[in-house]
Amino acid sequence: MSHADSNPSSPARWYLIQTKPRQEGRAQEHLQRQHFECYRPVKHGEKKRGSRAPSEEELFPGYLFIRMDQTNDNWYPIRSTRGVARIVTFGGLPVPVKDALIEQIRERLLAPPPKETFQHGDTVRITADGFNDVEAIFLAADGDERAVILLNLLQREQKVTLPVSSLSRMEARA
Repeated sequence: MSHADSNPSSPARWYLIQTKPRQEGRAQEHLQRQHFECYRPVKHGEKKRGSRAPSEEELFPGYLFIRMDQTNDNWYPIRSTRGVARIVTFGGLPVPVKDALIEQIRERLLAPPPKETFQHGDTVRITADGFNDVEAIFLAADGDERAVILLNLLQREQKVTLPVSSLSRMEARA
């Protein structure tokens, strides 16, 4: 990665690249091989069952940012780069993305996710793999990372302990 973004006299700016479907990583890899500075914001989640690495979720699926000098850099190889669909333009011209916006995205991704807090009796949705949005009742926290919930399984209520991160708040229905 170059540190051109810390040099205010640098004419390099961030631009938006649209990638081919589910090829953000491939586009980033091939652009970086051509010595372009890229930024692909991803959220890192929990490890999936049977996987050793944490999961990655694209913050902007189908897009990544590229840092280029509109005057001195050669834009033509970008269009034919594997995984790249096009440079996002308005009126036929690539429009720069403000450096401050890129910094805000980076800072947000580095910040710890806000912990959702639940109260005894709250209706929650289980979002963990295999549950497919099953509803349950929050009973209590079991430490910082786990929650005890009441789940109705086969017409019987069962207490189950799950990671808090696998629960989301149910929206109140009108």
